[in-house]
Amino acid sequence: MNSQADFASALLSSEAICPAGLCSSNGADPASRFAVYRNNVQSSLINALSAAYPVVAQLVGQTFFNAMARLYVQDFPPRSPLLNDYGQDLADFIQGFAPAAALPYLADVARLERLRVEAYHAADAVPLQPAQLLAAMNQPDHLGQLCLQLHPSLRTLHSRFAVVSLWAAHQSDAAWPAFDLHQSQHALVLRNALDVEVIAVDLGAMTFIDALRNHWPLEVAAAYALDAQAGFDLGQCLGLLLAHGALIDLQPHQKA
Repeated sequence: MNSQADFASALLSSEAICPAGLCSSNGADPASRFAVYRNNVQSSLINALSAAYPVVAQLVGQTFFNAMARLYVQDFPPRSPLLNDYGQDLADFIQGFAPAAALPYLADVARLERLRVEAYHAADAVPLQPAQLLAAMNQPDHLGQLCLQLHPSLRTLHSRFAVVSLWAAHQSDAAWPAFDLHQSQHALVLRNALDVEVIAVDLGAMTFIDALRNHWPLEVAAAYALDAQAGFDLGQCLGLLLAHGALIDLQPHQKA
């Protein structure tokens, strides 16, 4: 065998190649034993992708998904020993995968499902108590300069398609509610206690949340949100974030 790199490459190859130099302790054919091991490795990675992207698999069917995942596995080996990390760029692969071109929303569904995996494994944090925010709001002279810290699991996604509604429709066997698949949606993803939640929010709320993620103080984040959507309701948005445990701290803005 030439090297570990040759062995690893052969494991993910689309061709049934047995690395040179392999031998079997019991005299069995090394090529046949390696083929079994190779198949197990690729199947394990495909199964991991299927578990991480269940709605994508449902949208295209398991046979199509497995074939697509096998091609992905052969071109994109794992970069981490953690199986949960595998498939981080599957959405980009789908975006350029010609056989899936008839489903232009598929890549964004994959992005949404990846954010759910990330949120599930993100660090934990104690949510901000409503009384703490209420106390800050009772000091209007300082309120605008406060920075609100978001939960480590919080993620956002902007999509040209109704991916939140599409994802939600696959979470039960109930009849799908009516929705326009080609209506853009903004997704808020976070872990609330032990549950990963996916919430559709309007453009103003998404702009506000993204500004908070960029560490802008409250007054600047609210201004960005109002520029994006004239009807942005700051109180309603803060209430949503509090109700879902998305806020964990508030601190005075530190000017550079």
